[in-house]
Amino acid sequence: MRDEIAAAVVFLSRLVRQCGSIPNEKMESFSSSLSAVLVEKFKNHWYQDFPAKGQAYRCIRINPEEPNDPVMESAVHKSGLEYKDLKLFCELTLWVDPSDVSCR
Repeated sequence: MRDEIAAAVVFLSRLVRQCGSIPNEKMESFSSSLSAVLVEKFKNHWYQDFPAKGQAYRCIRINPEEPNDPVMESAVHKSGLEYKDLKLFCELTLWVDPSDVSCR
């Protein structure tokens, strides 16, 4: 679980760095907060032998109908940023599953 979360955090942090101008110390805080939030959320929803089980629960989803994902909002709040600082795409889906992290 930790490897998959680390991959998701690296991916999302790179997106945020490319899209915005957040200082390095705030980015480090955001990355650390995001990792902690994901570990806490996934700890009872990780099924190594059945990766598809719980897939929707482990999905980070941003779209025009719901532009602020709750996991991202929590990490932003904990790191002292505002969600608008992320300047992410208006459409993003990231699945964090056992042995697989994928984005659309």
